[in-house]
Amino acid sequence: MSKTSWLAKRVFDVTLVLLSLPLTLPLMGLVALLVRVKLGAPVLFVQPRPGYRGQIFRLVKFRTMREALGPDGKPLPDGQRLTRLGRLLRASSLDELPELWNVLRGEMSLVGPRPLLVAYLPRYTPEQMRRHEVLPGITGWAQIHGRNALTWEEKFRLDVWYVDHRSLWLDVKILFLTVWKVLKREGVEHPGQATMSEFMGSSEAHGVDRGADGE
Repeated sequence: MSKTSWLAKRVFDVTLVLLSLPLTLPLMGLVALLVRVKLGAPVLFVQPRPGYRGQIFRLVKFRTMREALGPDGKPLPDGQRLTRLGRLLRASSLDELPELWNVLRGEMSLVGPRPLLVAYLPRYTPEQMRRHEVLPGITGWAQIHGRNALTWEEKFRLDVWYVDHRSLWLDVKILFLTVWKVLKREGVEHPGQATMSEFMGSSEAHGVDRGADGE
């Protein structure tokens, strides 16, 4: 992406976030209150994620899971920790609203490949690693084409397609289609699981349910 295109995308992101604040700030306040009442503290889920060129940043989301450990002291599977409120927040994508802060900080864009776990970095093929040639996004090309209903390989192919075809007009299209997908609540869960399975590498894309997106 040229410097001019990068600047245009950055201005677009910041302008849209700032214009949306009169709506998003009260909404975030309401969600924060609900999370505090239903799940307790902390309200926010903060986790290191790889961004542009694999640089690590701290992603911020609303918490959607309760803290529950099994007899072995390890967190229970996502399906047992995900609450009714958490499912609602995920289905409506309201849990993603704090990521607007990451956008303002320049760590994320409104549109781009979703930032996944740091542990996945050594598991990508060189082609899949190309998803880090752009800023990660709150939504992306993969999200409007199936979200968690896709396999990891399908997601990564769509991510790389976005990297090769990115433009401001494509971002606008993705944002509009994202609103439609959220309203229809499509692809929120991976078939048979509460969240997407862990990515173990291209030869083992369907791992156990250990919270691929962390929260």
